[in-house]
Amino acid sequence: MLLRLAYLAVTNAFAALWLLPVSDRDKDVEILALRHQITVLERQLGADTRVRFAPEDRAFLAALLTSLPREVLRRLRLLIRPDTVLRWHRDLMRRRHARTCRPKRLGRPPTVRSIRALILRLVRENPGWAYRRVHGELATLGIKVAPSTVWEILKQAGVDPAPERASTT
Repeated sequence: MLLRLAYLAVTNAFAALWLLPVSDRDKDVEILALRHQITVLERQLGADTRVRFAPEDRAFLAALLTSLPREVLRRLRLLIRPDTVLRWHRDLMRRRHARTCRPKRLGRPPTVRSIRALILRLVRENPGWAYRRVHGELATLGIKVAPSTVWEILKQAGVDPAPERASTT
């Protein structure tokens, strides 16, 4: 037992010497990372032998440890490899970028009210025109609207988009 005590004293003295050139910030980050790993391990007591990190644990460790230089990361006593921490950080940034670049509204933007009114006016004034002819006239005027959009506008207004409309009105 005395020999073991001497061994621990010498190894801890060398560990203390090893920490002298490390900055206080790096030491604080290391302490936080080690404490978080202990929390994860305590949460999984009695589980299988492999440690499983939840997504929030991965995000916390990735955000915490990526500020450290790689050589400091390799020196830390982590349950995971430094490359894994960097991969977690890359995934975190990729998801964040994908979330911020996602369009706010999905689908086709609504048609402008004035274009809707123009379509309905053209159909009212020209009862023999089908939706394709209305689309062609709009294209001639320089208004870009899909034929299916003209069809939908006429259907929503209760107007038959087909040419048979002239015989029924």
